[in-house]
Amino acid sequence: MADITFMALHGSLGENGKLQAAFDILGIRYTGPNSLGCALSMDKGVTKEIFQAQGVPTPAGTHLFRKDKDCTLDELGFHLPVVVKPCSGGSSIGVHIVHTDAEYRDAIETSFKKEDELVIEPFIDGREYACGIVDGKALPLVEIIPKDGVFDYVNKYQIGGASEICPAQSLNAEQTAQIQAAGEKAFEALRLDVYSRADFIVDNHTGEFYCLEVNSLPGMTSASLLPKAAKAAGYEYGEFCELIIRKSLETRYQN
Repeated sequence: MADITFMALHGSLGENGKLQAAFDILGIRYTGPNSLGCALSMDKGVTKEIFQAQGVPTPAGTHLFRKDKDCTLDELGFHLPVVVKPCSGGSSIGVHIVHTDAEYRDAIETSFKKEDELVIEPFIDGREYACGIVDGKALPLVEIIPKDGVFDYVNKYQIGGASEICPAQSLNAEQTAQIQAAGEKAFEALRLDVYSRADFIVDNHTGEFYCLEVNSLPGMTSASLLPKAAKAAGYEYGEFCELIIRKSLETRYQN
């Protein structure tokens, strides 16, 4: 009976598209991206394939299924260090940065206890940036500087776990524009609408940038990145929530 339901769930239940699809069937109006965009962006393996097809810069990577878990990195075409992460997940839960063969085997065994499919990527030593997207347009970039070098679950949600600078200061105008354009392209490629957040890394050695993933329902807490970007664009928290509601209504519920 509500005018609209404000979606503030995070992780698989909120971001894999199933709840959005159920709401569509039931005629319940909701904020945030549509079910298809959520489903595509939740699967990191599918996301990577779409990015590669659409020309969105993304790290080289491969799927690893449970039946192939005994494959060596050489057989997969990679060498240490690498990142092992679940295909579907959020908040950096289950992400392993491994530097030895023993760490790699442990990461594989641990990860396959939770999921049947993993993504293996080369480790990129770089600086991380968040690119909020609203109505297809990029917000100012947020530069993330974790206190211990890794933006993991603890540093994401612990007050003081990372310095978050917005607008980002370590990029020039051209670099900023290029990452924002790539964020908008990723948003479009994944069939998202209303809003989302694309996460990027810039290689410290080459200067190349890569889109790591797109979050269909990014965090909206006081410590979250998207509200910081929105504030830099001129929106206080309440105003930004109202913008999300308005854009959701305009996008899907005009009739």
